[in-house]
Amino acid sequence: MGRGPSIEARKNASDAKRGKIFTKIIREIGVAARGGGGDPGNNPRLRVAVDKGLAANMSKDVIERAIKKATGELEGVEYEEVRYEGYAPGGVAVIVDCLTDNRVRTVADVRHAFSRCGGNMGTEGSVAFMFKRLGVLAYAPGADEERITEAAIEGGADDIVVYPEDGAIDVVTAPEGFQAVKDAMEAAGMAPDHAEITFRADNDIAVAGEVALQVKKLLDMLEDLDDVQAVYSNVDQASLEQA
Repeated sequence: MGRGPSIEARKNASDAKRGKIFTKIIREIGVAARGGGGDPGNNPRLRVAVDKGLAANMSKDVIERAIKKATGELEGVEYEEVRYEGYAPGGVAVIVDCLTDNRVRTVADVRHAFSRCGGNMGTEGSVAFMFKRLGVLAYAPGADEERITEAAIEGGADDIVVYPEDGAIDVVTAPEGFQAVKDAMEAAGMAPDHAEITFRADNDIAVAGEVALQVKKLLDMLEDLDDVQAVYSNVDQASLEQA
């Protein structure tokens, strides 16, 4: 049996992944600050991005520098938001949100990923109608369902979803109510393990065999692109994990 990667190799891979996450968060902070101002207290999108950075152990100095670049206090690169839509093998719908300083490069990279993995890009709106934009506060298995439910109702959440297979809990909100519900949950001592505004599909598609492997390869390839901020799909995650 061959040896696994060395400690140094694993650390280098982990550092590279962490660096890529930081790059994506910094871009999001910049776009949010440029669009709504550099004060997180008056800019909900920026506050979400800053919270994401802090959760990833990004230093406050790095966050403040990103905000200052976006608001013109420091020189920096301007990024624009671009969304691409398409289909993975098996009819799986995919949305790809990007922040880029070069649309030509980005669309070429995204198109290459789709074509290489047996999918195809669609036109604007071709799959977005299958998804809803939601705020989601996620709690790991073992969390106190009763306390979470009580705090979520008090905080104005739209729904509480308990997953019977492992007991994990999602508190679901409208995007515009996300921050208020998150603040209420934290004030009640029920801070989520993970919180984000995301897209969720109305119905998921199960995949298997070679199709599942192709779908997983495409989603991983898209996630790994430097200009890609987030990838959403309507694939059934359980069927993907069994591939």
